[in-house]
Amino acid sequence: MAQPGTRGLSLFIVPKFLINPDGSLGRRNDVRPVSLEHKIGIHASPTCVMAFGEDEGAIGYLVGEENCGIEYMFVMMNNARLGVGLQGLAIAERAYQQAVGFAKERVQGRPVQGGNSGAAIINHPDVRRMLLSMKSQIEAMRGLCYEVAADLDRANRLEDDAERAAAQSMLDLMIPVVKAWCTDTGLAITSTNIQVHGGMGFMEETGAGQYYRDARITTIYEGTNGVQAMDLLGRKVVRDGGETARRFLNDVRATVSKLDPQVPAQASLAKHLGAGVAALEAAITWLVKTFPADPGSASAGAAALLEMMGLVGGGWMLARGGLEASRQLANGSGEAAFLEGKLTTAHYFAETHLSRAPALLDPIIGGGALVMALDEAQF
Repeated sequence: MAQPGTRGLSLFIVPKFLINPDGSLGRRNDVRPVSLEHKIGIHASPTCVMAFGEDEGAIGYLVGEENCGIEYMFVMMNNARLGVGLQGLAIAERAYQQAVGFAKERVQGRPVQGGNSGAAIINHPDVRRMLLSMKSQIEAMRGLCYEVAADLDRANRLEDDAERAAAQSMLDLMIPVVKAWCTDTGLAITSTNIQVHGGMGFMEETGAGQYYRDARITTIYEGTNGVQAMDLLGRKVVRDGGETARRFLNDVRATVSKLDPQVPAQASLAKHLGAGVAALEAAITWLVKTFPADPGSASAGAAALLEMMGLVGGGWMLARGGLEASRQLANGSGEAAFLEGKLTTAHYFAETHLSRAPALLDPIIGGGALVMALDEAQF
């Protein structure tokens, strides 16, 4: 008899056609799509409502052992959540490319800093702000996705058991961050793309709205981002007393120690990464202590914790990239304009996005109890 709840679920494959004993296709199984779901976006990827066994009964075949369905599902979950995070990154990148192309072509107004009227809008400071914000966040997202993908490979391929286990624990910690932070940020970037277009962005003919709608589902796929935040807090941070999270912080600190205070971009990254790490460590300490006695208040800060880890993780990636860009510039290797652009982009991320990480500490520590204070009738 199955255990109660999700622990009793088993995994089955239910084919469209049954297979005869000789291997040939047999009769159609009693499983059918009965309606398509009408979505806000991703119209090229329809999903449907399935009906099983409405006539003679559907036949399914057990995959693996009974009552292990959820366990098997989580075998593929890391790959799936990483894939969704990459989807958020990919849509954001396409939206950014569209925004840059439009900003270079759209002629409107006179730049406030001087110049002739009839300039392309990329010359306006506010448009540049939006584009650089998009660019810097995308580069941070891309770096974090690659780092976590590398952890996935290390967890599967390293020969040393201890090293493989360490990679797996870091992968488990960061997967919900990649999935949720990259999709939340990707959605915001597609919204900014519409803003760069102005009134034209709200017209279907530009295609900007399609990226926004398509990005919206990524925050829901493979567990909503609130579920990812709870997974990060409960299963990844609290369960091991914050040990793996503190190992992540130590890795970030090791990079901070290499940053050169004489290089403006590196100095900014060191300043804001240091502040972010300190705030994140304070949050982890408070959450590990609070969760056992007051899980409601602690859980109300889970989304802010995830965002803080995304900002710090993204800043860490840009800091490592900045170190390499500075090294190549000093050696005269690589393309100077490209490398200088990397440093400027990382510097902007530090000043504009990473600098917000410490401000998330108050919502984590002070906001949770208030979330739980209101009675249902007060909402």
